[in-house]
Amino acid sequence: MNPTLSRRAFLKGGVATAATAVTATALPGTAEAADPGGYLTTLLDLSKCVGCGECVTACRETHEGDFPRPGKPFPSMIPNRVPVEDFSLAQEVEDRLTPYNWLTIQEAEVTVNGENQTLYIPRRCMHCVNPPCVKLCPWGAAVQEKNGLSRINDSLCLGGAKCRKACPWHIPQRQTGVGLYLDILPSLAGNGVMYKCDRCHQRLKKGELPACIDACPEGVQSIGPREEMIQKAKTLAKEINGYIYGLEENGGTNTLYVSPVPFDTLHNAMEKGPGLPDLAPHGNSMAMAENVGAAMLLAPLAGFAAAAGRIFLKLKQTAKEEDPS
Repeated sequence: MNPTLSRRAFLKGGVATAATAVTATALPGTAEAADPGGYLTTLLDLSKCVGCGECVTACRETHEGDFPRPGKPFPSMIPNRVPVEDFSLAQEVEDRLTPYNWLTIQEAEVTVNGENQTLYIPRRCMHCVNPPCVKLCPWGAAVQEKNGLSRINDSLCLGGAKCRKACPWHIPQRQTGVGLYLDILPSLAGNGVMYKCDRCHQRLKKGELPACIDACPEGVQSIGPREEMIQKAKTLAKEINGYIYGLEENGGTNTLYVSPVPFDTLHNAMEKGPGLPDLAPHGNSMAMAENVGAAMLLAPLAGFAAAAGRIFLKLKQTAKEEDPS
C-alpha cells in the first residue's frame, strides 16, 4: 500500500467495501424511535448542588469495567500529524471529561440575590433530542436508544472523533490504542475509541436509576418523560425566579438545567477548555443544511459499516473460540 495514502481516502474506501459486503441493514439509532415528548429527560436543579462529587464517584465505579485498557506502544499513524490522545496515565483526573471520567463538576462564582455564591454544575453528555453525534457518525457506532438517550458502541467505534466535532459541547473524549482500528489497519483506520456518558443504559433497562442520580444526597437530579420534565423545570424556574437551559439548545436536549442566575452569567464565569463543556446558547446544528445533507448521505453508509463491523467482530470471536491459543 502506498504509504502516502491519506487516512480519509482509506476510510472512504472502507465504507465502500462495507457497502458491497453487506446488502441490507437497519439504520443505527433510528428504528422504532419513541415520540420525543416521551424521551427520558434529566432535570438538574443547580440551586441544590453542593459539589460533593458523589455523582462523579458513582459514575466512575459503575463504569469501571467499560473504561479503555490500551495496549502500548501505539501504532504509528499515517500521516504522522494525527494526534495521539492518551489518558491512561491520568485515569484519576476528575476535573474534566476524559475516557475514564464521563461526569465532571464545573464551578462558577456568581452573585445570587445580592450574595456571592459558588454554583456547581454537573456536566456530561447532554443527550440531544436530535443528536448530531449519532446522525453524523460514519460508522454507525453512535446510536440513539428508543428512550432518546445516546451512547457509543465501543466495539464498533474507530475513534475518528466526528462525534466530538459535531457535538456543540465537544463532549466525547478519545483514547488511542483500543478498539476495532487495531484489527483493521492500525496506522490508517481511525485512532482509538470515543467515550462519553451512556446514561447508564444498562441500569435503565433493569428499571434502576442512573448511578449519578441514585448516589446524589441532595436530590439535585430527577428523571422522567421529556414533557413531564419540561413542565417540572418551568415550575421550578418560576418558583426561584430562575432560568432553564436545554429547552432550545441544539434543538432541545434530554438534559435540562434550572439555575437561579442567567446561563450567560454561568457561561462567562466557568472555566472552559478541552473536556470542559460551555453553557453557550447553541442553535440547532442538525437544522443546518450542511449537516442535514451529511446525515442523509451517511445514514445508509453508517448502516452498512456498522453491519460489516459486527460481522468482523463475529468472525474474530469465532476464530478465537476455535483457536484459544
